[in-house]
Amino acid sequence: MKVILLKDIKGTGKKGEIKDVSDGYANNFLLKQGFAKKVDATSLNENKMQKEANDFHKEQERLAALAIKNQLDGKNIVLKIKCGDNGKTFGSITAKEIADAIEKTGISIDKKKIDLKETIKLIGNYKIQAKIYPGINAEFNLEVSAED
Repeated sequence: MKVILLKDIKGTGKKGEIKDVSDGYANNFLLKQGFAKKVDATSLNENKMQKEANDFHKEQERLAALAIKNQLDGKNIVLKIKCGDNGKTFGSITAKEIADAIEKTGISIDKKKIDLKETIKLIGNYKIQAKIYPGINAEFNLEVSAED
């Protein structure tokens, strides 16, 4: 029996895929639990429309990520922080603090997308990478300076 999966099912397939499964598995598990529906002309058309909509939304996300990359690439972000006499900061600089500093320049980015390879505990210049979207990365300069 051919079914369209409504959810990801381990060992069977991903959401939206059309699979040929045994009648018993389809009737007793997939259809009964609401994990799939039988393939007919209406469901095939719905599946096609859903895939087109998902592709469109993914492309829009990719274009938005490219716009952010173009804004952020090579930009110099200044972050002022409290520190001691020897240039050591009180605590380390977090991705949230960097995201807030970027936000002040008018670019909105999630703190989870900022890739800190090592902890920043000293005043100085650092190259930071932001993983905005799969395959789209932006690299910018972070200048950490002492707060007056």
